[in-house]
Amino acid sequence: MKKNLIFTGVATALVTPFSDGEIDFSALGNIIDFQISSGVDALVIAGTTGEASTLSEDERIRLFKFAKERVGGKLPLIFGTGTNDTKTAIKYTHLAERLGADGALVVTPYYNKGTESGIINHYKSIANNTDLPIILYNVPARTGVTLSISVIEALCDVDNIVAIKEASDSTDRLTALSVFSDRLTLYSGNDSQIYPTLALGGKGVISVLSNADPCEVLKITRAYFTGRSDESLAAQKAILPKIQSIFAETNPSPIKYVMKKRGFCRDEMRLPLTPPTKETRDRIDRLF
Repeated sequence: MKKNLIFTGVATALVTPFSDGEIDFSALGNIIDFQISSGVDALVIAGTTGEASTLSEDERIRLFKFAKERVGGKLPLIFGTGTNDTKTAIKYTHLAERLGADGALVVTPYYNKGTESGIINHYKSIANNTDLPIILYNVPARTGVTLSISVIEALCDVDNIVAIKEASDSTDRLTALSVFSDRLTLYSGNDSQIYPTLALGGKGVISVLSNADPCEVLKITRAYFTGRSDESLAAQKAILPKIQSIFAETNPSPIKYVMKKRGFCRDEMRLPLTPPTKETRDRIDRLF
């Protein structure tokens, strides 16, 4: 069962800029304008990079409304709606649908350590309560939970579960997931694995680096999808040092420092995250 694509290519997992503890909507507007003018294929609002776990419901509403208005239909908008409470995740997904999202990114329920049947029912409950296309989000380093292949197999036949953002470090996992490519679009959740994901049938990346350097990330996908795989691989290799630097500490601390350097926003974080150490800043300064 072939499902519709939300996007092909590069979706930027946008930072949420803060100033004195509040969302800096002026800075966010400039970041969104930069992304659109750079030609990215979609935007993700309130994902991990957007510090979603620190956002109140009111902040989510204002953030989603602002992004929808600023983008103005120029590219798909994917709103992060996942949490570890199914009822709340359904509420956030309803909110995303009502405010005009093109898709919902739903992280695995963390901390609770749900059983396989519990995780399946979590996702099915969300899917059954919305018409939005849903992207599963597997990021075990953050959540302590891995979506097993058997769970994915149980979910990929749900009509509006359309894709998976895979942010593990395993090429074996990517290969296993490629088996479901006719029912579940595969997106890389790691900037370091864009090329391998594309080579295994994936359709793009949800990227952190593209906050600052969208054109460098776009080189990988555009070259690949136009039959220039050697150029795509070369572009992937070229940005590896930058990728390694922005993941030297917990995301999004380093990328926010890069965005500060570029004049887009402050490198303000919400606790328990803090700005990067001098060692990481020095490393970034040598590359950006």
